[in-house]
Amino acid sequence: MKIARLESPDAQTARHSFRSAYWNYKYYRANYLPTLNLTSDPNLNRAINKITMGDGSVKFVEQNLLNTDLTLNLSQNIPWTGGSLFLETSAQRMDLFSEHKYSWQTSPIMIGYRQSLFGYNSLKWDKRIEPVRYQEAKKNYVETLELVSANAINKFFALATAQSNYDIASFNYANADTLYRYAQGRYNIGTITENEMLQLELNRLTEETNRMNARIEMDECALDLRSYLGLHEGDTLPAIRMVTEVPDVTVEEGAALQWAHLHSPDILYMKRRKLEAESNVAQAKANAGLKADLYLRFGLTQTAENFSSTYRHPLDQQAVSIGITLPILDWGKGRGQVRVARSQRDLVGTQVEQSRTDFDQNIRKLVGQFNLQGLRVRVAARTDSTALRRSEVARRLYVLGKSSVLDLNASIEEKDAARRNYLNALHTYWSLYYTLRSLTLYDFFEGRPLQVDYGQLVKD
Repeated sequence: MKIARLESPDAQTARHSFRSAYWNYKYYRANYLPTLNLTSDPNLNRAINKITMGDGSVKFVEQNLLNTDLTLNLSQNIPWTGGSLFLETSAQRMDLFSEHKYSWQTSPIMIGYRQSLFGYNSLKWDKRIEPVRYQEAKKNYVETLELVSANAINKFFALATAQSNYDIASFNYANADTLYRYAQGRYNIGTITENEMLQLELNRLTEETNRMNARIEMDECALDLRSYLGLHEGDTLPAIRMVTEVPDVTVEEGAALQWAHLHSPDILYMKRRKLEAESNVAQAKANAGLKADLYLRFGLTQTAENFSSTYRHPLDQQAVSIGITLPILDWGKGRGQVRVARSQRDLVGTQVEQSRTDFDQNIRKLVGQFNLQGLRVRVAARTDSTALRRSEVARRLYVLGKSSVLDLNASIEEKDAARRNYLNALHTYWSLYYTLRSLTLYDFFEGRPLQVDYGQLVKD
Protein backbone atom coordinates (compact mmCIF):
# COMPACT_ATOMS: atom_id res chain seq x y z
CA MET A 1 0.00 0.00 0.00
CA LYS A 2 2.82 2.39 0.91
CA ILE A 3 4.57 1.74 -2.41
CA ALA A 4 1.38 2.49 -4.32
CA ARG A 5 0.89 5.81 -2.47
CA LEU A 6 4.45 6.84 -3.31
CA GLU A 7 5.34 5.35 -6.69
CA SER A 8 2.14 4.62 -8.60
CA PRO A 9 1.41 6.81 -11.66
CA ASP A 10 -1.85 7.99 -10.06
CA ALA A 11 -0.03 9.11 -6.90
CA GLN A 12 2.63 10.96 -8.89
CA THR A 13 -0.05 12.67 -10.97
CA ALA A 14 -1.80 13.74 -7.76
CA ARG A 15 1.43 15.27 -6.42
CA HIS A 16 2.00 17.25 -9.61
CA SER A 17 -1.62 18.45 -9.63
CA PHE A 18 -1.33 19.66 -6.05
CA ARG A 19 1.92 21.49 -6.72
CA SER A 20 0.30 23.23 -9.69
CA ALA A 21 -2.62 24.26 -7.46
CA TYR A 22 -0.17 25.47 -4.79
CA TRP A 23 1.67 27.78 -7.17
CA ASN A 24 -1.62 29.07 -8.58
CA TYR A 25 -2.60 29.93 -5.02
CA LYS A 26 0.74 31.69 -4.46
CA TYR A 27 0.13 33.68 -7.64
CA TYR A 28 -3.32 34.69 -6.36
CA ARG A 29 -1.87 35.80 -3.00
CA ALA A 30 0.75 37.92 -4.77
CA ASN A 31 -2.03 40.09 -6.26
CA TYR A 32 -2.72 41.46 -2.76
CA LEU A 33 0.90 42.27 -1.92
CA PRO A 34 2.86 45.42 -2.88
CA THR A 35 4.82 45.26 -6.12
CA LEU A 36 7.96 47.28 -6.91
CA ASN A 37 8.96 47.79 -10.54
CA LEU A 38 11.81 49.57 -12.24
CA THR A 39 11.08 50.57 -15.84
CA SER A 40 12.99 52.35 -18.58
CA ASP A 41 12.12 53.15 -22.19
CA PRO A 42 15.07 54.88 -23.90
CA ASN A 43 14.70 55.88 -27.53
CA LEU A 44 16.88 57.51 -30.19
CA ASN A 45 15.24 59.61 -32.89
CA ARG A 46 17.18 60.99 -35.86
CA ALA A 47 14.81 62.36 -38.52
CA ILE A 48 13.34 65.40 -40.21
CA ASN A 49 10.22 66.32 -38.30
CA LYS A 50 7.48 68.87 -38.76
CA ILE A 51 7.86 71.44 -35.97
CA THR A 52 5.46 74.28 -35.08
CA MET A 53 7.47 77.47 -34.42
CA GLY A 54 6.70 80.21 -31.88
CA ASP A 55 5.00 82.45 -34.45
CA GLY A 56 2.66 79.62 -35.51
CA SER A 57 4.48 78.71 -38.69
CA VAL A 58 5.48 75.15 -39.44
CA LYS A 59 8.93 74.10 -40.58
CA PHE A 60 10.67 70.85 -41.31
CA VAL A 61 13.63 70.62 -39.00
CA GLU A 62 16.32 67.95 -38.78
CA GLN A 63 16.41 66.52 -35.28
CA ASN A 64 18.85 64.15 -33.62
CA LEU A 65 17.83 63.44 -30.03
CA LEU A 66 18.13 60.74 -27.39
CA ASN A 67 15.47 60.38 -24.75
CA THR A 68 16.28 58.24 -21.66
CA ASP A 69 14.14 57.72 -18.60
CA LEU A 70 13.98 55.69 -15.39
CA THR A 71 10.88 55.12 -13.24
CA LEU A 72 10.59 53.35 -9.88
CA ASN A 73 7.00 52.38 -9.11
CA LEU A 74 5.46 50.93 -5.94
CA SER A 75 1.84 49.80 -6.30
CA GLN A 76 -0.74 48.14 -4.07
CA ASN A 77 -4.07 46.65 -5.11
CA ILE A 78 -7.07 47.45 -2.87
CA PRO A 79 -9.32 44.35 -2.75
CA TRP A 80 -12.28 46.13 -1.12
CA THR A 81 -12.65 48.58 -4.00
CA GLY A 82 -10.81 46.83 -6.84
CA GLY A 83 -8.62 49.89 -7.35
CA SER A 84 -4.86 50.34 -7.28
CA LEU A 85 -2.80 52.85 -5.27
CA PHE A 86 0.67 53.69 -6.56
CA LEU A 87 3.72 55.71 -5.52
CA GLU A 88 6.50 56.45 -7.97
CA THR A 89 9.55 58.55 -8.67
CA SER A 90 11.06 59.17 -12.10
CA ALA A 91 13.79 61.00 -13.97
CA GLN A 92 14.11 61.77 -17.67
CA ARG A 93 16.99 63.19 -19.74
CA MET A 94 16.76 64.50 -23.30
CA ASP A 95 19.92 64.98 -25.39
CA LEU A 96 19.58 67.15 -28.52
CA PHE A 97 22.72 66.22 -30.43
CA SER A 98 22.10 68.60 -33.32
CA GLU A 99 22.37 71.58 -30.93
CA HIS A 100 24.70 69.99 -28.36
CA LYS A 101 22.17 70.55 -25.61
CA TYR A 102 20.61 68.38 -22.96
CA SER A 103 18.03 68.86 -20.23
CA TRP A 104 16.57 66.97 -17.24
CA GLN A 105 13.05 66.51 -15.96
CA THR A 106 12.31 64.74 -12.68
CA SER A 107 9.29 63.85 -10.59
CA PRO A 108 10.64 63.25 -7.07
CA ILE A 109 7.37 61.86 -5.81
CA MET A 110 4.06 61.00 -7.42
CA ILE A 111 1.00 59.52 -5.72
CA GLY A 112 -1.92 58.18 -7.72
CA TYR A 113 -4.99 56.02 -7.64
CA ARG A 114 -6.84 54.08 -10.34
CA GLN A 115 -10.38 52.84 -9.84
CA SER A 116 -13.22 51.39 -11.88
CA LEU A 117 -16.29 52.86 -10.16
CA PHE A 118 -18.96 50.44 -11.36
CA GLY A 119 -16.89 47.63 -12.80
CA TYR A 120 -16.44 44.01 -11.83
CA ASN A 121 -14.19 43.69 -8.76
CA SER A 122 -12.16 40.58 -9.56
CA LEU A 123 -9.98 41.07 -6.49
CA LYS A 124 -12.97 40.80 -4.15
CA TRP A 125 -14.34 37.69 -5.80
CA ASP A 126 -10.94 36.01 -6.07
CA LYS A 127 -10.54 36.56 -2.33
CA ARG A 128 -13.68 34.48 -1.80
CA ILE A 129 -13.12 31.82 -4.46
CA GLU A 130 -9.37 31.09 -4.57
CA PRO A 131 -8.95 29.99 -0.90
CA VAL A 132 -11.81 27.52 -1.42
CA ARG A 133 -10.15 26.29 -4.63
CA TYR A 134 -6.85 25.75 -2.78
CA GLN A 135 -8.51 23.90 0.11
CA GLU A 136 -10.29 21.78 -2.48
CA ALA A 137 -6.94 20.94 -4.11
CA LYS A 138 -5.50 19.90 -0.73
CA LYS A 139 -8.45 17.65 0.02
CA ASN A 140 -8.38 16.29 -3.55
CA TYR A 141 -4.80 15.16 -3.01
CA VAL A 142 -5.69 13.25 0.17
CA GLU A 143 -8.76 11.78 -1.53
CA THR A 144 -6.68 10.65 -4.49
CA LEU A 145 -4.25 8.84 -2.19
CA GLU A 146 -7.17 6.94 -0.68
CA LEU A 147 -8.45 6.09 -4.15
CA VAL A 148 -4.93 4.91 -5.01
CA SER A 149 -5.14 2.65 -1.97
CA ALA A 150 -8.52 1.39 -3.13
CA ASN A 151 -7.13 0.64 -6.61
CA ALA A 152 -4.11 -1.07 -5.07
CA ILE A 153 -6.50 -3.15 -2.96
CA ASN A 154 -8.35 -4.22 -6.11
CA LYS A 155 -5.15 -5.27 -7.87
CA PHE A 156 -3.79 -6.89 -4.71
CA PHE A 157 -6.88 -9.04 -4.28
CA ALA A 158 -6.91 -9.84 -7.99
CA LEU A 159 -3.41 -11.27 -7.54
CA ALA A 160 -4.31 -12.90 -4.21
CA THR A 161 -7.35 -14.53 -5.82
CA ALA A 162 -5.24 -15.69 -8.75
CA GLN A 163 -2.65 -17.15 -6.37
CA SER A 164 -5.41 -18.83 -4.37
CA ASN A 165 -6.88 -20.26 -7.56
CA TYR A 166 -3.44 -21.59 -8.49
CA ASP A 167 -2.98 -23.14 -5.05
CA ILE A 168 -6.46 -24.66 -5.25
CA ALA A 169 -5.77 -25.97 -8.74
CA SER A 170 -2.41 -27.42 -7.67
CA PHE A 171 -3.96 -29.04 -4.60
CA ASN A 172 -6.88 -30.41 -6.59
CA TYR A 173 -4.54 -31.72 -9.28
CA ALA A 174 -2.39 -33.50 -6.69
CA ASN A 175 -5.46 -35.10 -5.13
CA ALA A 176 -6.92 -36.00 -8.51
CA ASP A 177 -3.63 -37.58 -9.57
CA THR A 178 -3.41 -39.54 -6.30
CA LEU A 179 -7.00 -40.75 -6.59
CA TYR A 180 -6.47 -41.67 -10.23
CA ARG A 181 -3.40 -43.79 -9.39
CA TYR A 182 -5.23 -45.33 -6.46
CA ALA A 183 -8.25 -46.05 -8.66
CA GLN A 184 -6.07 -47.82 -11.23
CA GLY A 185 -5.24 -50.45 -8.65
CA ARG A 186 -8.87 -50.84 -7.65
CA TYR A 187 -9.91 -51.05 -11.30
CA ASN A 188 -7.37 -53.78 -11.96
CA ILE A 189 -8.87 -55.92 -9.19
CA GLY A 190 -12.43 -55.07 -10.32
CA THR A 191 -13.68 -53.14 -7.32
CA ILE A 192 -14.68 -50.06 -9.39
CA THR A 193 -16.32 -49.77 -12.77
CA GLU A 194 -14.70 -48.50 -15.97
CA ASN A 195 -17.06 -45.52 -15.98
CA GLU A 196 -15.83 -44.45 -12.54
CA MET A 197 -12.26 -44.97 -13.64
CA LEU A 198 -12.76 -42.76 -16.69
CA GLN A 199 -14.45 -40.12 -14.54
CA LEU A 200 -11.38 -39.97 -12.27
CA GLU A 201 -9.09 -39.72 -15.30
CA LEU A 202 -11.23 -36.89 -16.65
CA ASN A 203 -11.03 -35.14 -13.27
CA ARG A 204 -7.23 -35.42 -13.38
CA LEU A 205 -7.01 -33.91 -16.87
CA THR A 206 -9.44 -31.12 -15.95
CA GLU A 207 -7.47 -30.18 -12.84
CA GLU A 208 -4.24 -30.17 -14.84
CA THR A 209 -5.81 -27.72 -17.31
CA ASN A 210 -7.15 -25.59 -14.46
CA ARG A 211 -3.68 -25.43 -12.93
CA MET A 212 -2.11 -24.19 -16.17
CA ASN A 213 -4.83 -21.57 -16.67
CA ALA A 214 -4.49 -20.44 -13.06
CA ARG A 215 -0.73 -20.02 -13.52
CA ILE A 216 -1.25 -17.81 -16.58
CA GLU A 217 -3.84 -15.69 -14.72
CA MET A 218 -1.51 -15.35 -11.72
CA ASP A 219 1.38 -14.13 -13.89
CA GLU A 220 -0.88 -11.58 -15.63
CA CYS A 221 -2.18 -10.22 -12.30
CA ALA A 222 1.39 -9.96 -10.97
CA LEU A 223 2.42 -7.91 -14.02
CA ASP A 224 -0.63 -5.67 -13.60
CA LEU A 225 0.21 -5.03 -9.94
CA ARG A 226 3.88 -4.36 -10.74
CA SER A 227 2.83 -1.81 -13.37
CA TYR A 228 0.47 -0.02 -10.98
CA LEU A 229 3.09 0.10 -8.23
CA GLY A 230 5.53 1.72 -10.64
CA LEU A 231 8.07 -1.11 -10.32
CA HIS A 232 10.71 -1.30 -13.01
CA GLU A 233 12.29 -4.34 -14.59
CA GLY A 234 14.47 -6.02 -12.02
CA ASP A 235 12.53 -4.70 -9.03
CA THR A 236 11.17 -7.41 -6.78
CA LEU A 237 7.44 -7.54 -6.21
CA PRO A 238 6.73 -7.50 -2.46
CA ALA A 239 5.46 -10.79 -1.05
CA ILE A 240 1.69 -11.05 -0.94
CA ARG A 241 0.58 -11.58 2.66
CA MET A 242 -3.12 -12.09 3.24
CA VAL A 243 -4.61 -10.70 6.45
CA THR A 244 -7.43 -13.13 7.17
CA GLU A 245 -9.05 -11.15 9.99
CA VAL A 246 -10.71 -7.74 9.83
CA PRO A 247 -11.01 -5.20 12.67
CA ASP A 248 -14.22 -5.24 14.66
CA VAL A 249 -15.18 -1.63 13.88
CA THR A 250 -18.63 -0.10 13.50
CA VAL A 251 -18.92 3.29 11.76
CA GLU A 252 -21.62 5.63 13.00
CA GLU A 253 -23.65 7.15 10.19
CA GLY A 254 -23.88 10.58 11.81
CA ALA A 255 -20.14 10.74 12.44
CA ALA A 256 -19.38 9.70 8.86
CA LEU A 257 -21.66 12.44 7.49
CA GLN A 258 -20.08 15.01 9.80
CA TRP A 259 -16.53 14.17 8.72
CA ALA A 260 -17.56 14.06 5.07
CA HIS A 261 -19.09 17.55 5.25
CA LEU A 262 -15.99 18.87 7.02
CA HIS A 263 -13.30 17.33 4.84
CA SER A 264 -14.61 16.03 1.54
CA PRO A 265 -13.39 17.92 -1.56
CA ASP A 266 -16.82 17.31 -3.09
CA ILE A 267 -18.38 19.69 -0.55
CA LEU A 268 -15.76 22.35 -1.32
CA TYR A 269 -16.33 21.83 -5.04
CA MET A 270 -20.05 22.48 -4.56
CA LYS A 271 -19.30 25.64 -2.58
CA ARG A 272 -16.87 26.87 -5.24
CA ARG A 273 -19.40 26.30 -8.02
CA LYS A 274 -21.98 28.45 -6.24
CA LEU A 275 -19.43 31.22 -5.64
CA GLU A 276 -18.33 31.17 -9.27
CA ALA A 277 -21.94 31.38 -10.40
CA GLU A 278 -22.50 34.42 -8.17
CA SER A 279 -19.29 35.94 -9.52
CA ASN A 280 -20.53 35.50 -13.11
CA VAL A 281 -23.77 37.32 -12.23
CA ALA A 282 -21.82 40.23 -10.71
CA GLN A 283 -19.60 40.40 -13.81
CA ALA A 284 -22.60 40.37 -16.16
CA LYS A 285 -24.24 43.21 -14.21
CA ALA A 286 -21.05 45.26 -14.30
CA ASN A 287 -20.65 44.77 -18.05
CA ALA A 288 -24.28 45.69 -18.76
CA GLY A 289 -24.50 48.95 -16.81
CA LEU A 290 -22.72 52.28 -16.46
CA LYS A 291 -18.93 52.13 -16.61
CA ALA A 292 -16.67 54.79 -15.14
CA ASP A 293 -12.89 54.76 -14.73
CA LEU A 294 -11.32 57.23 -12.29
CA TYR A 295 -7.66 58.26 -12.34
CA LEU A 296 -6.10 60.59 -9.76
CA ARG A 297 -2.49 61.72 -9.58
CA PHE A 298 -0.65 64.27 -7.45
CA GLY A 299 3.05 64.94 -7.19
CA LEU A 300 6.00 67.24 -7.69
CA THR A 301 8.07 67.89 -10.81
CA GLN A 302 10.82 70.17 -12.09
CA THR A 303 13.06 70.60 -15.10
CA ALA A 304 16.59 71.99 -15.46
CA GLU A 305 19.74 71.72 -17.49
CA ASN A 306 21.54 69.70 -14.81
CA PHE A 307 20.28 66.84 -12.69
CA SER A 308 20.75 68.29 -9.20
CA SER A 309 18.82 71.48 -10.06
CA THR A 310 15.69 69.48 -10.86
CA TYR A 311 15.20 68.80 -7.13
CA ARG A 312 15.24 72.49 -6.16
CA HIS A 313 11.94 74.30 -5.81
CA PRO A 314 9.84 71.56 -7.43
CA LEU A 315 6.47 72.47 -8.82
CA ASP A 316 3.31 70.61 -7.94
CA GLN A 317 1.27 68.81 -10.58
CA GLN A 318 -2.15 67.23 -10.48
CA ALA A 319 -4.14 65.14 -12.90
CA VAL A 320 -7.71 63.95 -12.63
CA SER A 321 -9.54 62.05 -15.32
CA ILE A 322 -12.77 60.12 -15.45
CA GLY A 323 -14.04 58.10 -18.36
CA ILE A 324 -17.73 57.24 -18.59
CA THR A 325 -19.48 54.74 -20.82
CA LEU A 326 -23.27 54.48 -20.69
CA PRO A 327 -25.00 51.95 -22.96
CA ILE A 328 -27.86 53.71 -24.77
CA LEU A 329 -28.89 51.13 -27.33
CA ASP A 330 -27.53 47.59 -27.18
CA TRP A 331 -30.71 45.75 -28.27
CA GLY A 332 -30.99 43.98 -24.92
CA LYS A 333 -27.53 42.43 -25.10
CA GLY A 334 -26.47 43.44 -21.59
CA ARG A 335 -29.80 42.53 -20.00
CA GLY A 336 -29.71 39.18 -21.79
CA GLN A 337 -26.24 38.41 -20.41
CA VAL A 338 -27.47 39.18 -16.89
CA ARG A 339 -30.47 36.89 -17.30
CA VAL A 340 -28.31 34.10 -18.67
CA ALA A 341 -25.94 34.45 -15.72
CA ARG A 342 -28.83 34.39 -13.25
CA SER A 343 -30.36 31.33 -14.90
CA GLN A 344 -27.00 29.59 -14.78
CA ARG A 345 -26.66 30.52 -11.11
CA ASP A 346 -30.09 29.05 -10.33
CA LEU A 347 -29.24 25.92 -12.30
CA VAL A 348 -25.97 25.51 -10.42
CA GLY A 349 -27.83 25.97 -7.13
CA THR A 350 -30.28 23.21 -8.03
CA GLN A 351 -27.49 20.89 -9.20
CA VAL A 352 -25.47 21.51 -6.04
CA GLU A 353 -28.41 20.72 -3.77
CA GLN A 354 -29.09 17.51 -5.70
CA SER A 355 -25.39 16.60 -5.56
CA ARG A 356 -25.36 17.19 -1.81
CA THR A 357 -28.40 14.94 -1.38
CA ASP A 358 -26.81 12.20 -3.50
CA PHE A 359 -23.55 12.63 -1.59
CA ASP A 360 -25.28 12.11 1.77
CA GLN A 361 -27.19 9.10 0.46
CA ASN A 362 -23.96 7.56 -0.85
CA ILE A 363 -22.32 8.00 2.56
CA ARG A 364 -25.28 6.36 4.30
CA LYS A 365 -25.25 3.47 1.82
CA LEU A 366 -21.51 2.88 2.20
CA VAL A 367 -21.71 3.00 6.01
CA GLY A 368 -24.50 0.41 6.01
CA GLN A 369 -22.64 -1.85 3.58
CA PHE A 370 -19.37 -1.55 5.50
CA ASN A 371 -20.91 -2.33 8.89
CA LEU A 372 -22.61 -5.42 7.42
CA GLN A 373 -19.54 -6.53 5.46
CA GLY A 374 -17.57 -7.31 8.62
CA LEU A 375 -20.18 -9.92 9.56
CA ARG A 376 -20.13 -11.29 6.03
CA VAL A 377 -16.36 -11.77 6.24
CA ARG A 378 -16.68 -13.75 9.50
CA VAL A 379 -19.46 -15.93 8.07
CA ALA A 380 -17.42 -16.52 4.89
CA ALA A 381 -14.39 -17.50 7.02
CA ARG A 382 -16.41 -20.10 8.92
CA THR A 383 -17.91 -21.37 5.67
CA ASP A 384 -14.43 -21.71 4.16
CA SER A 385 -13.07 -23.75 7.08
CA THR A 386 -16.18 -25.94 7.17
CA ALA A 387 -16.06 -26.63 3.44
CA LEU A 388 -12.37 -27.52 3.71
CA ARG A 389 -13.06 -30.04 6.47
CA ARG A 390 -15.99 -31.52 4.50
CA SER A 391 -13.77 -31.93 1.46
CA GLU A 392 -11.17 -33.80 3.50
CA VAL A 393 -13.83 -36.06 4.98
CA ALA A 394 -15.32 -36.76 1.54
CA ARG A 395 -11.89 -37.70 0.17
CA ARG A 396 -11.25 -40.11 3.05
CA LEU A 397 -14.69 -41.68 2.64
CA TYR A 398 -14.08 -42.17 -1.07
CA VAL A 399 -10.72 -43.83 -0.39
CA LEU A 400 -12.49 -46.17 2.04
CA GLY A 401 -15.09 -46.90 -0.59
CA LYS A 402 -17.93 -45.38 1.42
CA SER A 403 -18.67 -42.49 -0.94
CA SER A 404 -19.19 -41.99 -4.67
CA VAL A 405 -17.08 -39.89 -7.02
CA LEU A 406 -20.02 -37.50 -7.43
CA ASP A 407 -20.01 -36.73 -3.71
CA LEU A 408 -16.25 -36.20 -3.91
CA ASN A 409 -16.54 -33.77 -6.84
CA ALA A 410 -19.34 -31.88 -5.11
CA SER A 411 -17.26 -31.42 -1.95
CA ILE A 412 -14.30 -30.16 -3.99
CA GLU A 413 -16.48 -27.62 -5.83
CA GLU A 414 -17.98 -26.42 -2.54
CA LYS A 415 -14.51 -26.06 -1.02
CA ASP A 416 -13.23 -24.02 -3.97
CA ALA A 417 -16.35 -21.83 -4.05
CA ALA A 418 -16.11 -21.18 -0.30
CA ARG A 419 -12.47 -20.09 -0.61
CA ARG A 420 -13.30 -17.72 -3.49
CA ASN A 421 -16.29 -16.28 -1.61
CA TYR A 422 -14.09 -15.67 1.41
CA LEU A 423 -11.50 -13.79 -0.64
CA ASN A 424 -14.25 -11.83 -2.35
CA ALA A 425 -15.73 -10.87 1.05
CA LEU A 426 -12.32 -9.64 2.24
CA HIS A 427 -11.87 -7.70 -1.01
CA THR A 428 -15.26 -6.04 -0.66
CA TYR A 429 -14.57 -5.14 2.99
CA TRP A 430 -11.30 -3.33 2.30
CA SER A 431 -12.64 -1.74 -0.88
CA LEU A 432 -15.59 -0.31 1.06
CA TYR A 433 -13.30 0.87 3.83
CA TYR A 434 -10.94 2.85 1.58
CA THR A 435 -13.84 4.23 -0.44
CA LEU A 436 -15.40 5.46 2.80
CA ARG A 437 -12.06 6.95 3.83
CA SER A 438 -11.77 8.75 0.50
CA LEU A 439 -15.17 10.42 1.05
CA THR A 440 -14.67 11.36 4.71
CA LEU A 441 -10.85 11.72 4.84
CA TYR A 442 -11.09 10.06 8.25
CA ASP A 443 -9.33 6.98 9.64
CA PHE A 444 -12.06 5.08 11.49
CA PHE A 445 -9.59 2.49 12.81
CA GLU A 446 -7.34 5.12 14.43
CA GLY A 447 -10.19 7.54 15.17
CA ARG A 448 -8.54 10.64 13.64
CA PRO A 449 -8.63 12.71 10.43
CA LEU A 450 -6.13 11.83 7.72
CA GLN A 451 -3.03 14.04 7.80
CA VAL A 452 -0.62 15.07 5.04
CA ASP A 453 2.52 17.21 5.27
CA TYR A 454 1.76 19.65 2.43
CA GLY A 455 4.92 21.66 3.07
CA GLN A 456 7.12 18.63 2.49
CA LEU A 457 5.03 17.74 -0.54
CA VAL A 458 5.88 21.06 -2.20
CA LYS A 459 9.60 20.72 -1.36
CA ASP A 460 9.99 17.23 -2.81
